[in-house]
Amino acid sequence: MLVPGEGHLLRIFIGESDKHDGIPLYEWIVRQARERGLAGTTVLRGIEGFGAHSRVHTAKILRLSLDLPIIIEIVDTKAKIEAFLPVIDGVIDEGLATLEKVEIRFYRSGNAGKDTAQ
Repeated sequence: MLVPGEGHLLRIFIGESDKHDGIPLYEWIVRQARERGLAGTTVLRGIEGFGAHSRVHTAKILRLSLDLPIIIEIVDTKAKIEAFLPVIDGVIDEGLATLEKVEIRFYRSGNAGKDTAQ
């Protein structure tokens, strides 16, 4: 269980069309994070952006992109994220990963503090 205090945020930038083992790479990363017991993962779909190739990807109607930016955010302890990085490092051909310190204010399920015995 993740408790309030210092944590770390792993932010991964990839493309929507990136795949691994025949499934979207972002789905594979979320599954791997869950299997390894990381606290939580969120996938965000960008509406516009560019990366290392400086090619703009956009959701504008006149130039509908099938490869919009995807950001995967994972928050947990530094040790758990450091242990997770080698799992994803070998499968991300193009992308960016950043790691930063965050202050965790709370981490709870919707049932936290509720009496579940009725």
